[in-house]
Amino acid sequence: MPTIGTLLSGFGAGELFQILRDGVPRTRSELSALTGISRATIATRLDELLKAGLITPVSGAVSTGGRPPARVAFNPGARIVAAADFGATHITAAVINLNGDLLVERRLEWDIAVGPVSSLDRLADIFRELMQEAGRSAAELVAIGIGLPGPVEHATGRPTSPPIMPGWDGYDVPAHMRATFDVPVLVDNDVNVMALGEQSKGWPDSRDLIFVKVSTGIGAGIISGGTLQRGADGSAGDIGHIAISQDERIVCRCGNIGCLEAVAGAPAIAAALMAEGLELAGTPELLAAVRSADLRAMRAIRDAGRNIGQVLNMCVSIINPSLIVIGGSLAESAELLIAGMREVVYSRSMPLATQHLTIAPAKVGPEAGVIGAGMLAIEHVLSPAALDSQAGAPENSLPSPTAAVPN
Repeated sequence: MPTIGTLLSGFGAGELFQILRDGVPRTRSELSALTGISRATIATRLDELLKAGLITPVSGAVSTGGRPPARVAFNPGARIVAAADFGATHITAAVINLNGDLLVERRLEWDIAVGPVSSLDRLADIFRELMQEAGRSAAELVAIGIGLPGPVEHATGRPTSPPIMPGWDGYDVPAHMRATFDVPVLVDNDVNVMALGEQSKGWPDSRDLIFVKVSTGIGAGIISGGTLQRGADGSAGDIGHIAISQDERIVCRCGNIGCLEAVAGAPAIAAALMAEGLELAGTPELLAAVRSADLRAMRAIRDAGRNIGQVLNMCVSIINPSLIVIGGSLAESAELLIAGMREVVYSRSMPLATQHLTIAPAKVGPEAGVIGAGMLAIEHVLSPAALDSQAGAPENSLPSPTAAVPN
């Protein structure tokens, strides 16, 4: 099979491919009408995409006389990406097709504090095992996406002073993975990849949304105009460290006073309830107390929602999303949490900003992170710029599809 890079020669193949990514079969005439490009040019570009395997012929077009027109559609099985979502105590890894669908997935307990070398070596082993399980070869792998539970400088893929990841600060994650798999490696923080996963599979029609993860920490992934917003240095959405209290007794793990996370994060809620005499060992017991209708726990969760709502009220005024999605370990109590958020956001925000605003629990759930990490990789390799920039690349710019999975 020819490589993608050597076949997408000339301007326009990458742009044309974006139209076909929706999976709808189209004829050359339909594509010409949509783009305003001549049928001859369309035919040339489609031939390049067909040879690359990114699209495939499909049958079923209605003939108006003579030979039925040929239709083509996106071929999501042409290549694969590998994706991983790291948590403080787990790794979720998967092999995913170019449509973002999980082919195989594995979750295992893992302490990220063991450091980057052991963690990434283990991840490489898992990727090899998953590709074999899926019946795919490493030569079909075009990119890797990784989500990490801490700040990441997206341009380099290096974690930046991550509070729960000792030994990871400044570590070159992409270079480590490329030593085994010679493909692009995209790295982002866990909340951003969860936002991508929720948007792509749970809310595909939403182009302006905020995904809020409420767990040990609190963070947000912001998608505006269909594009993930990282800010100048990758810290956009770090709402957990916005101060909502001046109480000097409320000390955040970041060292500041009165941060949202230190007031409304799961450990903070549990600590407050324990001070009231409720015995809790952690988040699971907190959620169990809510399920058992303990009034103290229920009130605490709703109060946390109100506190988070204070910050989201500012976000609504600045960003004007149409959707706020709530996920994370406290999402099991989302009804109470969201009730508190709605109470503040709808009462404090201007009517114009909230007239079409929905605040809802996550749809995709625990798989959002690994799916989003896959989408991070997919959007990179299938972007018009990436596809067109590979024109004229040497024949071995991507491995041969017959290459074996590396040992």
